[in-house]
Amino acid sequence: MSKQGTETAEQTRREKERPRKREKIPDVEWLFANDGKKKADSSSGFLGKLMRRDWWKLVYTTLIYLLQALPTWLLPLVTNDVIDLLVDRPEGYIVRLIVDAAVLLVVVLQNVPTTMWRSNILYAWERRLTAQIKAGVIRKLQRLSITYHKEMEEGRIQSKFLRDIDSVAGYTRSFLFVTLPAIVGVIVSTVIALYKSPIVTLFFIVIIPLNVLLTLAFRKRIRKDNYVYRKENEGLSSKITTTLQMLTLSKSHGLNFVEEVAVGQKINSVTEAGIKLDRTVASFGSMMWVTGQLLSAVCLFFCVFLAINGTITAGEVILFQSLFSSISGSVLTLINSYPALMAGKEAVRSLSEIINASEIEQDDGKRPVPGILGEVTFEHVYYHYPNEEKYVVSDFNLHVKQGERIAVVGSSGSGKSTVMNLIIGLLKPTEGRILIDGTPLSEMPLQSYRHFISVVPQTSILFSGTIRENITYGLCAYSEESLLRAVEDADINEFLPSLPNGLDTQVGEHGDKLSGGQKQRVSIARALIRDPRILIMDEATSALDNVAEYHVQKAIDKLVKERTTFIVAHRLSTIRNADRIVVMEEGKMVEVGTYEELMSLGGRFCELEKLSRIREEEAKNAS
Repeated sequence: MSKQGTETAEQTRREKERPRKREKIPDVEWLFANDGKKKADSSSGFLGKLMRRDWWKLVYTTLIYLLQALPTWLLPLVTNDVIDLLVDRPEGYIVRLIVDAAVLLVVVLQNVPTTMWRSNILYAWERRLTAQIKAGVIRKLQRLSITYHKEMEEGRIQSKFLRDIDSVAGYTRSFLFVTLPAIVGVIVSTVIALYKSPIVTLFFIVIIPLNVLLTLAFRKRIRKDNYVYRKENEGLSSKITTTLQMLTLSKSHGLNFVEEVAVGQKINSVTEAGIKLDRTVASFGSMMWVTGQLLSAVCLFFCVFLAINGTITAGEVILFQSLFSSISGSVLTLINSYPALMAGKEAVRSLSEIINASEIEQDDGKRPVPGILGEVTFEHVYYHYPNEEKYVVSDFNLHVKQGERIAVVGSSGSGKSTVMNLIIGLLKPTEGRILIDGTPLSEMPLQSYRHFISVVPQTSILFSGTIRENITYGLCAYSEESLLRAVEDADINEFLPSLPNGLDTQVGEHGDKLSGGQKQRVSIARALIRDPRILIMDEATSALDNVAEYHVQKAIDKLVKERTTFIVAHRLSTIRNADRIVVMEEGKMVEVGTYEELMSLGGRFCELEKLSRIREEEAKNAS
């Protein structure tokens, strides 16, 4: 078949495997961007950007809130009028009292539908925003390089996803349901007071800022304590994840107490940080309450003094006292919400560490790969990890023909797995380039390119589900015939009759209900059903016993046919049939040739082969 015909057939096959409809994930990264500010504080503009995006909802719900909160502002006015009517008793005052009562009744009753109306809009808004942020974070995590994931601990990522996204939702909720209404309340109450008496309004303006000064005094402490508490929580989450992963090891070595102490220390650190934060917030709240009560008393006697002098009426004393309480309460609400807003801003800052991370795989603008044949070329490839100077791979040159079987061997740390990660595109060469069918890998969209490769790792990666689901993972369209053929070729039929539900048997979390050899054969079937052009076997049999290795090796022999195959080998006896063997040492290719050529050479491969045989003999004797 011609190259063009092969590509067309491959494209048709891949199109069947791809989802017919992909849900669009909204872009939320711009909400967390710092927009080139001097300080990388992405939290400062988060709410502003959100409000600009959905400004019409903000205006709409604010108008509804004016109706919802109307009883709060109308009641002091009605009270003012009722008291003055009772004191002065003008003609027709009974009718005015009835009108006041009727108006107040209608305004109070309308609060129920308007509250539900506004709440439904805002809660839906908040829920959708939370879903968008979750989807956006997951998308970013999928796009970030493997280097980033190695440097960022899994537990910290989980803490950011589970805790910080909810905190951001609370941040938004606090602003919409607490901060914004309080601001509106201050404005409306101030306008009413200004209309009634500019002198009293001036008094309000003079004394109420004392609350703001108190907030400024506590701001740095609250922000610092929130930061420390968030960091301690991330550390605890990371430690718990590690402890669960090492549970079998700690039990086997009788180290339960050591892990309990280590986790206990982390819990204590979180507790101490939380207590310190709670104390700061409590002292802040109590100081604010005392200040508010004192200012309210000052306002009362100031208004009484004005009433004695005939500047205002007795009813207006009650009115201004109510307005002052409303304004002071709104300011107090704003100030009391400050710790929650700081916690939300810290959560935004935390999520921005993921959202703004730059170590991503760039596929934008690259043409999709219609198909590949499997020819791979390394041209003077070097690689070192970020912030490290030592090269893990140095001046690696290799041309691999379509369908060729290449084994890569070497001692631990020689760079074998790094070379495999470079082929997959998980790592990018620091220098040099990799070509696939003559096209630089850097010019290919990795998502599209990876449809044509499969990886069978040393440790089988299975998820909680059935054997069928694990084999067909990610495939939207496959035939039962192709599934059964993959099952047969992977030698799964050898143990399938012993399972209660055949292919629909649940494998447990991480595939724990299957043996190591069984899990590895499921991984091989997963690779087979995809019919890859490039296959990577990363020490696929190193952790297996002789019986399991026999069955897995049978499956591998079927898997590698007519595919360009890279095999990272631990047991060198398993790679006799390789077309070429690449020997690596300290990141460099020191030898290359067939099994017989390298053995006759008597060099580094010969030494490794002898050591491998000794280890195999020792393993047999030990068993």
